[in-house]
Amino acid sequence: MRNRILALAALGAALGSPIAASAQSGLTVGRAPVVVDSGPTIAVEERPAFREYVVEQRVPAFRVPDRVVVGATLPESGVTYYDVPQRFGATTYRYTVVNGATVLVEPRSRRVVEVMD
Repeated sequence: MRNRILALAALGAALGSPIAASAQSGLTVGRAPVVVDSGPTIAVEERPAFREYVVEQRVPAFRVPDRVVVGATLPESGVTYYDVPQRFGATTYRYTVVNGATVLVEPRSRRVVEVMD
């Protein structure tokens, strides 16, 4: 009897742990907006200089059929991501140009964290 109770308790813990882990997540599933963990981005006063830097680098633009918004995920192939120079601030994000707009992207998930017009 004791073994059966222990087995049921272990099964309940195993089934409940993914639910508890997902409750800790910052992402929302469904039609609600996606919450993106915001790390250090480019300071507002540095953005004009950063846009000028991107133009000077002649980064090729990538086209997508949809409007690019914060939280959107870029395609897995066909997009090249570039490091943000240290002079614009320390950031873990990369940048690319999509539909004519410079965007900051979280490199592992390919999620857009900022769109600079």
